[in-house]
Amino acid sequence: MENPVLIFGAGDLGVQALDIFKRNHVLVYGLLDDNKELHGKEFVDVSVLGDTEDSGFLNIIGPKCEAFIAIGERSVRERLVETLNDERKMMPVNAIHDTSVISEMAEIGHGNLIAARVTIGPKTKIGSHCLVQTSSVLDTWVKVGDFVTIGAGAVINDRVIIGDGAFIGSGAIIISGIEIGKNARIGAGSVVIENVPAKATYFGNPAKKV
Repeated sequence: MENPVLIFGAGDLGVQALDIFKRNHVLVYGLLDDNKELHGKEFVDVSVLGDTEDSGFLNIIGPKCEAFIAIGERSVRERLVETLNDERKMMPVNAIHDTSVISEMAEIGHGNLIAARVTIGPKTKIGSHCLVQTSSVLDTWVKVGDFVTIGAGAVINDRVIIGDGAFIGSGAIIISGIEIGKNARIGAGSVVIENVPAKATYFGNPAKKV
């Protein structure tokens, strides 16, 4: 990536994204966060410049400056993506850790965070604006929608389908061929052996509806 990046969010995800970009030798212009207590704070040599809606900083995003949204709250992430799409006519870039292992046959959309030691198998397709956390495994032919969160150490076996906005907790295991519905939630450490309906919450081993 030749252009510098402006990171939206200066919390845990923002620092994680900053580390990823630095490891990949990408210049980070700065971070934006709505928490005014963080304004002026520095992480290594990168400062928190202001709010996420500050037009002065939004206006620099374009052909010569990229953006990445590092905010865990999905509704906020969706709103900022919409703002960038509508006002700046651009999509956030991916933040992909250099220790992740991604098959050349996998497909990855825009604005995703792929953390350290993530494994993504061949023919797996990941949508856009997803958070795929440390050491999670996505096997072959997995299909992940947009705005999905996959927690650290989760194992998504082959041919699993995960709908838009779903949340998979840390250490969860999704058995082969299972379908996780849109906006469903899977608790940490759960073992999912049956399809999960949209908006449902499942937890346990085996996972049951809560």
